[in-house]
Amino acid sequence: MDIPEKEYERVILGFDPGTNIMGYGVLGCNGSKTELVTLGIIHLSKLANHALKLQKIHERSLAIIDMYKPDEVALEEPFFGKNVQSMLKLGRAQGVAMAAALYRGIPIFEYGPKKIKQSITGNGNASKLQVASMLQNMLKFKDLPKYLDSTDAVAVALCHVFQSGNSLGGVKKQYSGWNAFIKENEKRLSNPKNKK
Repeated sequence: MDIPEKEYERVILGFDPGTNIMGYGVLGCNGSKTELVTLGIIHLSKLANHALKLQKIHERSLAIIDMYKPDEVALEEPFFGKNVQSMLKLGRAQGVAMAAALYRGIPIFEYGPKKIKQSITGNGNASKLQVASMLQNMLKFKDLPKYLDSTDAVAVALCHVFQSGNSLGGVKKQYSGWNAFIKENEKRLSNPKNKK
């Protein structure tokens, strides 16, 4: 798939990290006009173990970044659930996608699930289908994809467009590199010296 010849002032890549299916969406912005460039998924469910899934996320994330050359990458920030193992695996997937963007020197931004849904539908508890239908109306694409993980990724990207606007004042988090990420997230990182 080739990126259209059309030039955009700003290209935003959204990721919806997952451990079985990972969604991505690319938006092109010219002034106040935003267009859908592409959306898709990365299938991970057939891979034998979690390490292979992480490897594929890294490889495909870099390939997508290299193809569409985004100015910024937006991701859904980690959320807390009851299943610790699932949270850990999802956090690793998110971290690998972040690492791919940071490796290419692209700023990353994180948004919470409720913030994303609120910015797209006006309802922080909207369903995946409600979000997808609203995106379909706003961005004027014909058919909903089979996997709504891709529209979730577009929602993350569009949330970033709405939050950043002409000013980055509304953006929740921005990291320009690993050092900035580590400095802002010291409490989220485990300290091996504290383990016995």
